[in-house]
Order: sequence, then structure tokens, then C-alpha cells
Amino acid sequence: MNFTDIEIKEEYRSLQDDIVGDFYIPLLRCAKKYQRAVGFFSSSALIEISDGISGLVKNGGTIELVASPKLSEDDVEAIEKGIKLRDEVIKERLLEAITAPQGIYEEQRMNYLINLIAAGILEIKIAILEDDNHIGMYHEKVGLIYDDVGNVIAFSGSMNESATAFMHNCESIDVFKSWEGGSDARRVMNKQLSFKAIWENYEPHMTVMDFPEAARERLFEYRKSKCIDHQEVENAKNIARNDKEMDVETLVQNAPSIPKWIKIRQYQEDAINCWADKGFIGIFDMATGTGKTYTGLAAIVRLYSKRRVPLAIFIVCPYQHLVTQWVEDINAFGMKPIICHSASNQKKWKSRLRDACLSLELGLSEYMCAIFTNDTYISEFVQKNITHVKAQAVLVVDEAHNFGAEKTSKYLDEVIPYRLALSATLERHGDDYGTQKLFDYFGDKCIEYSLKEAIDNDMLVRYYYHPILISFKDDELEAYLDLSKQIAKAMMSCKDKEPSDYAKMLLIKRARLVASAREKVEQLLSEMRKHTKENHILVYCGATTMQDIDYEEDRPPEEEKKQVDIVTKLLGNELQMKVAKFTSEEDAELREKLKKEFDEGESLQALIAIRCLDEGVNIPSIDKAFILASSTNPKEYIQRRGRVLRKYKGKTHSDIYDFVTSPLPLDRVNEYDEETVRLSQSLVRREIMRMRDFANLAENTSVADRYIYSLIENYGINLEEDEINEY
Repeated sequence: MNFTDIEIKEEYRSLQDDIVGDFYIPLLRCAKKYQRAVGFFSSSALIEISDGISGLVKNGGTIELVASPKLSEDDVEAIEKGIKLRDEVIKERLLEAITAPQGIYEEQRMNYLINLIAAGILEIKIAILEDDNHIGMYHEKVGLIYDDVGNVIAFSGSMNESATAFMHNCESIDVFKSWEGGSDARRVMNKQLSFKAIWENYEPHMTVMDFPEAARERLFEYRKSKCIDHQEVENAKNIARNDKEMDVETLVQNAPSIPKWIKIRQYQEDAINCWADKGFIGIFDMATGTGKTYTGLAAIVRLYSKRRVPLAIFIVCPYQHLVTQWVEDINAFGMKPIICHSASNQKKWKSRLRDACLSLELGLSEYMCAIFTNDTYISEFVQKNITHVKAQAVLVVDEAHNFGAEKTSKYLDEVIPYRLALSATLERHGDDYGTQKLFDYFGDKCIEYSLKEAIDNDMLVRYYYHPILISFKDDELEAYLDLSKQIAKAMMSCKDKEPSDYAKMLLIKRARLVASAREKVEQLLSEMRKHTKENHILVYCGATTMQDIDYEEDRPPEEEKKQVDIVTKLLGNELQMKVAKFTSEEDAELREKLKKEFDEGESLQALIAIRCLDEGVNIPSIDKAFILASSTNPKEYIQRRGRVLRKYKGKTHSDIYDFVTSPLPLDRVNEYDEETVRLSQSLVRREIMRMRDFANLAENTSVADRYIYSLIENYGINLEEDEINEY
């Protein structure tokens, strides 16, 4: 249901119309956002806005309220003469305006609204007029209500948010609807722009400030509990009726629950059962696209329903874009998360987190939910504020392999009793110690759902694998051989076979050289000429520049650029394709815009990406991937493959073009000396291992077989018996 399904008049008058019953409550029941600018602030006026907002909150909506402090003439004079500081006077008047609720009816409603503030659903700002040292009161009364399909209603008039205004005064409001077009649509847009200017504090001659912390603390002194039980709600309603006040809908905090529209599959149910049997500690090892997020959230629901104790829910993701993707699903499961990271759209997330933890600790709430990036979770502020609720917490870590790093693993706190790791690739490549720390903390795997199972069970689409063989230019080969010799010498001096920092630096430099081999771009351009009229194409580039490889100074200027820039320019200019970069340099808003255009396929054919698509970014419309940065790390190439196999309308299969590096031209290997061939074999062996992994699940295995056998034969590589059997 949206606003167009409701009969809405152009004007409401309080002595003729039931403004609450006919206007406020029906609209707010199907709203997603409510913005209101009113006159003076008082706690009693705050109580009154609770009417009819149950639907809005259940819809995952938010409320933004701007009000003015009630300043006396003496206050204004004192501020203008500099006798008192403006902010101090405003704080004092707001403290005076917050008075104890009268009776259980007001108690319950105030308690509810305080909890909305604590949850970040209701945000209040204070506005005053300031012009050439003259102080004035902000009296504008305007409201905006949004539904979930983009319709907006604006209303303005003489009415404040108070019972007196609703029931006794002769008040009126004029109403404008965005979908009516013409002057109505213009009025709505003007009201939106005006409210935005006020809320973001760039309206001329006006100062808008956050609600003072001291006033917030005073308000929270009247907080009774986090939840209101059914009997209390009925009592409050009966009191309201007996006092001949308006009937209201008081909201009860929702418990975590599985949405009716989500069906938990049997393998997900089995994983959750296993996790519960192991004391709610374990690992969900699930391939991309198999419902890892839903399974994790359903596991939280199971824990909450079984233990039924105050529960702190901490969800941690490596990147901000993953947090954004999780938030929508968390909301669907009945939990309102506090979004904790530097770019959070909840500007007061720190105070919300602090309040929620304190509320849980004092037994005033049954649960709280917060979602963090890795860096935010391990920050001093977060760790300090969650310390006292860790013993009541469940820690859910997405892409948990990242938490095995030395920097983050020290925050795997044994005090937290319930733990869940989510990852398709928990084992850390080349880091057995970090991998073991993860298993020591998160315990056993409760499920292993492989990529093969996902494809066989039609969870992911099938794919064709197309290896594209490239080799080094002469200068690249020389640099590769030199680095390989330096690495061999550096590794000989390493103790316990652990690479030294110097050896690691050399290995990184060599990997960058492989990733940026010039023939990859040449071959990409040649292959892409066959696909210039197609869309839904992804190109993975290496996170490298040509400077990383110490080329001679007489190289052309364009080779000094990042590979991603070179590819973007060539495909866009030379092939006239519609392409865009999709990297960490693009902000979240632009990436969302690019994803939408890419899905539509008309204005954007191809995304040129680096690492930001490796973990979690969901663009299921991708059906062709050209992988220039052919990592030998299984975690990376498994995730990259999974990105391409997600199901999408009209998508029957995917094609993966893998640029495989043979240091030497394959038809000329026998022309090189024995040492050169030997130094090249280690890279060829790693490339073969990745090709085998891709080919094993592909629909056209024989294509890769020919390349693999040719590499083995020409380089004289002897695979171990177990490797041959595995293949």
C-alpha cells in the first residue's frame, strides 16, 4: 500500500476534520520517512508525535524533527549583549522544557520515543534564527512524509505537534502531493529543498545544531525499559480513552525473526542446527551465492529464541560497502542495527552504540544489534564501549578469513560466548598460523557448501572457461628472472621457511610484474573486439602501475599509468565501448549508480575493477569476466569466479576469460637456456594449478586441458603423483 491508495484532501481543519485519524495515522502507517519542522520544543510535544508512527517504524522508517527552544526576552537580550553564551542558554531552556510525564499514558509513550532516539530512528535538531547578532525564534511549521515507492506529501499550516493543537485549537494544514504534478509537485520539491537546507544547516540566517548531550541525558532519565509488554500498552490505551484523549498505537520492540518471504533451505537449517548443537560456536563455509548472509541472520534468530537472555549482536564486515549490503537484510530480520563506521549515515552512531550497550547492561533491553567494519570494530572507542556486554554477545564475522591477520586476530575475545564465522575461503593463503587462530576461536565447520554443489543444485549458473595465454616482453622477462634470483637468495637466509620482510617485498614486486604484463592488455583489446556490442562485462585489473616494474625511462608516457586506467582508456576510446572504473576511488553513491546502469546495460557495457569486487559486492548481471589479475591465491580467484556465477534474469551461463602467464613464448621454450626455463617453472606450475581449478567445474574442460598439457610438455614440468590423481 502507498499514498496513492489513500484518500487525501487538499486541506484539513481541526474543527471539521479528524486530522489525526484521517491524515496522520493512515499516511504514517505506510511511510518510510517523516520530516517535521515545528515551533517550540517540549517533552510533551515530543510525546504527541508518537501517534500513528507504528507503521513507519515497522517499515524501517526514520523521523527527523526540527524544533526551536523557547527563549524569553531576557534570554535573547543576554545572548545579544554577550552576557551569556548562546549554546548554554539553549541548553538551559531545553532542560527546563523536559518535564516528567504525567501518568502511565505519557510514561509509556515517552519511554517509547526515548527508545526511538536511542535506536537512531528519531533524530532531533534545534534551530534558531541569527542575523547580525540578533536572535530570533524559528516558528515555521512544515511536514514531509515519504512512502517506499517515491511518493512524497508536503503539508504546512498553523498546527504544532501537540494534543491542544490537534483537538482544541482552530488549526489547519494545506496538503500537496508529489504525484499530482504541476504546482503541487513544485510545492513539494520546494518544501523538500527547504527542509534539507535547514537540516544540513545551510539555510541563510539560521543556525541548526544537534540536540545537546545534557538535554539528551535528562530525557533519558525518564526511560523505563526497552520493551513495553502487551498489558502495559492496553493500560495506556485505556487511560487515553478514559481521559477522552485520542487513541494511539504504542509500539512494541520487535524481536529478531525470519521474514515470511524468506525460505530457509534444508542445508541452511542443518548448518544452524549444527551450530546450536556446538554451543552456538562454529563456521559456515559456504560458496558465494548460497545464502550465507541469510543463514547467518537466521542463526542469530535461533540463538535469541533459544537463550532468550539480553543479547548483544555484533556483526563485522571488512568493508563499508559490505556493511551497506548487510543492513538491508538485518532490517528485514527485525533488527535495527547501529551502523558503525566513519562514513555511517547514522551521524550519532557513537552515542547510539554507547546508549544501547548501557541499556543492555542495565537490563533495560532484551537485545541490541550493531554492525561494524573490521577497522571500526577493533577501534579503541568501540572496544571500550562494548567491554561490559561482551559476556552477553554473539560475534558474527563476515569474510572471516580477514580476521586471521595479526592486526585483527588479537580482538577475537574469549569472553564472547557465541561466535560465528562466515567465509567461502576461511583458510588463509600462505598463513597457516593465522588460519589456525581462526579455527581455534570459531571452532569446527558446521557446513561446507562448495561451489560445485551450488552449481549442481542450480544455486549458481554454469560457466565456460577460456584461458588466454600471454608471455613476457623481453624486458619483463629479464626483470622477472632477476627478481626470481633475488627471491631465491633471500629465502635461503630465512629461518623456519618464513619469508623475511625483504623477501616479501621482492615477492610482491614480482607479483605486480606478472599482473601488469603488457601483452595482457594487448590480448584483451584483441579479444574484446569480438564483444563490442555486448554488455554485462567485467574486467579485473591488477592493482599495479608500470612504475612498479622499473621499466626504462624511455618508455611511452601512457605506460606509466595504472593498468586500470590504461584498460579503461583503450576500451572507451579505441573500441568506443561504454565503460567505467569500479574501484575504491569511486564513492559509495557513484558505485551504486554504476551498478544500476550496468544492470540496465544501455548506458554502461563494462566495469573495469580492481579489488573492491573480490569480496561481497553483488552484481549478479555480470555474465562475462576478463581476469587480467590472475591471482594464484585460491581465496581471490574463488571469490572472483563466484562474483560471475550469480543468477540473474535471462542469464543462462557465464564466460570466464583467464589471462594465463607463460613467462616464455610457448612455441619457443626450447630456445632458452636451462636456468631460464627452471626459473620460469614455478610461475607456470602455479598458473596450471589455477587453470585446473577453473577447468574442473567448467562446461568445456577439454579447452583448458589442451593448454595445461602443452605447458607441462614444453616446460618439462613433473607433477607430483597426488597432483596428477587430483587432476
